[in-house]
This record gives sequence, C-alpha cells and structure tokens, in this order.
Amino acid sequence: MYTKIIAYLLGRLSFGMGMAMVIPFIVAVFNDEPCFLDFFFSIMTAGVLYLLLTEYGKDANRKDISVREGIGTVFFAWILAAMLAALPFIYSGILDPISAFFESMSGLTTTGATSIADLDVVPSSILLWRSLTHWIGGIGIIVLFVALLPQIAGSAVYLFNAEVSGFANSRILPRIHTTAVALFIIYFLMTLGLTIALMFLGMSLFDAVNHACSAIATGGFSPYNNSVAYFDSAAIEFVLGFAMIMAGGNFALYYYMTHSGIKALINDLEFRVYICVLFIVTGMITWNIVHVNGFTLFEGFRYAFFQVASFGSTTGFVSYNYDEWPAFSKLLLALMYFTGACAGSTAGGIKICRFIVLVKTVAAELRRALHPQMLLTVYYNKKILPVSTIINISRFFFMYILVIVVLSFALSFTGLSVEDSLFGVASCISSVGPAFGTLGAVSNFAEVTPMGKVVLSVAMLLGRLELFTVLALLRSEYWTKSKRW
Repeated sequence: MYTKIIAYLLGRLSFGMGMAMVIPFIVAVFNDEPCFLDFFFSIMTAGVLYLLLTEYGKDANRKDISVREGIGTVFFAWILAAMLAALPFIYSGILDPISAFFESMSGLTTTGATSIADLDVVPSSILLWRSLTHWIGGIGIIVLFVALLPQIAGSAVYLFNAEVSGFANSRILPRIHTTAVALFIIYFLMTLGLTIALMFLGMSLFDAVNHACSAIATGGFSPYNNSVAYFDSAAIEFVLGFAMIMAGGNFALYYYMTHSGIKALINDLEFRVYICVLFIVTGMITWNIVHVNGFTLFEGFRYAFFQVASFGSTTGFVSYNYDEWPAFSKLLLALMYFTGACAGSTAGGIKICRFIVLVKTVAAELRRALHPQMLLTVYYNKKILPVSTIINISRFFFMYILVIVVLSFALSFTGLSVEDSLFGVASCISSVGPAFGTLGAVSNFAEVTPMGKVVLSVAMLLGRLELFTVLALLRSEYWTKSKRW
C-alpha cells in the first residue's frame, strides 16, 4: 500500500477541516464568546497536521490512487475528520473526548444523535459547528475534496465509488472532478434556497442556517433541545418536510432535471417508489393517530407528514413526541429506518433501490418455483440487471442485518435494554439519530456509557460507508500484501 498518497490526501483534508472551523471562529469572536480560543487551537491543531502529513506525502501528489489506497483514504479520512471536528467540543470542556468523537461522528455521518444533555447552555458558535459538520458530511468528505483537488481527479473514481451510496449511482458527467463540482453546486443552492425560505417564515438567520444545513444534509442537529417542535409552526414543518424529502432524492436526477426537466424524476422508478412509500406511510400514521390520540385531521397529517419525512429521509428532526403514538405508528416509523431514501442522496439506510430489487428478486424466484427452467430475470428502470448486481444487493442486505444484530449485542452488554440496543444501533447505522424509549424523541444519547458511544460510532461509520468499505480493512491481506490493487 502506498501510504504517502494517503498521507497527502489526509493532509489536504486536515487543511480543509481547519478552514471550515474559521466560520464558527468568526461567529464566536463576533458574539464575544470565550470559546473562540477553543476554535483557534482547533484550527492550529489541524494546521500542524496538515504540515506534517503533506510533508510526508509531498512526493505523492501526482500518483494514481488504486483501489487499496482509495479504501484506506476514505476510512482514515472519516476517522481523522471526526477527530478534528471533535476538538472544539473537547477544548471547550463541553464533552469528554469519547462523547466529543461520538458527537462529531454523528455530525459528519449526518446521523444527528447527540450526547449533549442540554443545548441551551452551549455557545452559538459550537451549535453552528455541529450543523456545519452535517453539511460537510452530507455532501461527503471525499466527494467534496475530490471537487477541490483536480490534480487527483483522473484516478479519484476509487474515492468517489467508496464514498457515494447505493448501487444505482452513475457519474453524471464524464470527469469525476466535474461530477463532484456539479453535485456540490446543487447541494449549495438547495441549502441557500432553504435558508431563505426559513427566514421568510420567521426564523432568525442563525436558526435558518442551522436547520437548512441539517435538513439538506439529512442530519437532524437542531440548536434546541426539542428540535423543530421549538417553533410550533405548521408552515416551517411543511417547508422542512418538503426539503428533507427532496434531500433524500438522487442528486444526479436533479442535475438531469436541468437538461430534461421534471420527467427525469417522473421516469425514475426509485424516486416514484420513494414518494409513494412516504405518502402511504403518512396516510396510515395519520389515520392511526387521529383515531387513537384524538388529533384533528389537520394535526394528524401535520405531525405524521413531518415525522415520516424526517425518518424516511433519515434526517431525524422531531416536531412531536412520537413515543406517545400507538405501537402501529411507531413500527411504521421504525420501518423507515431501514428503507432509507434514494441512492445518490445524503440519506442513510438500505436505500429504496435495493428494496425494489429485493422484492423483484423474490417475485422472480416465486415464478421460478413454478417454472424451474426459467432464467432469473430482474428488471430495473426497464433494464435487465446483471446477476452479479442482484447477488451484491442480497449480500449487502444480509450483512446490514447481521451487523445490526452483532452491534446490538455489543450495546446491550453496556447495560441498555433490548429495545434501546436494537433501535439505537438501527438508528445510528441508518443515520436517523432519534430512536425510541430512553433514546427517543424527547431524550438523547448523553447517558449512554463510553463503551456504548464507541459501539454506536462504529455503527454510524459502517452505515455511512455502506459496510464493505470499512469491513474490507478486516481482511489481513489488506495490511500484509505489498502489491497495489
């Protein structure tokens, strides 16, 4: 493995993370918050790492990136970014090192699970930094830095493929660097548009920026303990709900829309199923909570729509204490943990496209049970899928469930109940954030033990990188073989 190219890229990443901290540093200085020194020291730490890593890898900036270096860069980039993002929490004394790493990993993986017990006592610059970690992680650290590093773009496909999610992703432009830039522009414009809309609805600039960064990144961090419920505004909830749904769509489709119009969305099978699932589940939960909890029809639709949009896009905003809802509604929300949104989005979860293929594969197998000589043929968007793709999706689904089971056992060992362990791991690996019970809508992860936070941090990273990028590092040949591949 060629370690110098990894060091070089990690050095540039350190520089980028340091530059990102300049924004909350300026806010802290402007608001006369003592934590401006904490951001200053964090920036200096990132700067020192930048100098050390780039000095070691200075001769590697023109080297090609192999699959091996691509996997290593992606994994270590997320670990390093989480460590650097945790520094302001540590230096300010708000969180201990493990909780700070959990918080930053939650931010960068757009999970939105927080270990801060009371957000009301946290300086505004720290709250802004939490939301910015969502925004940075949402576009993807690797995709972002591919966009900013044209000198490696020719071989950066390994970084891009290890970072973006779902089997249905496609490079929307011939050059990977141009693709990353196009995605970044769309991402930025969506964030800017939502910020303006939220300010129009009465939010302050600070609140609008925080919630826009979280919503477009499908993250879920809010500056308030009771999340979006703080505003108690149906208009804000509907706008945020629509934004979260759009953030859960495939960003490549949004680029295609600039050339093909709305038919790019209408013709995409995954997006159609995604929208249908959201509105069917919204209707079922509305009916359930209206009849059981006594909401009016408008209130039921309002809360159901927002919570389904939040869970379906794996954002994790909360507008109502859904733990008070009937078991049927909570189970439907839990189902949204696993489905996730579309491939090529900022969302987590298994992804709608994979579920479509799994359902079609089961239907094909049932037909083949009646006609044993029939070939297994699965269509997706009117094209026949290769058998290798079907096998990969089945393997991913099996590993996804297996990892949830294994990590749930590990988390239960820390003292959490079966329900908390299962839903806690499921929420973190699916990048949702809020779970149920003691980790639910009106609670947080502050009381989880340090060991439990480590387990959940692993779940977040595995979910964000879709398992195999991380699990590949468990193979001994990755570390022992000298050959580049």
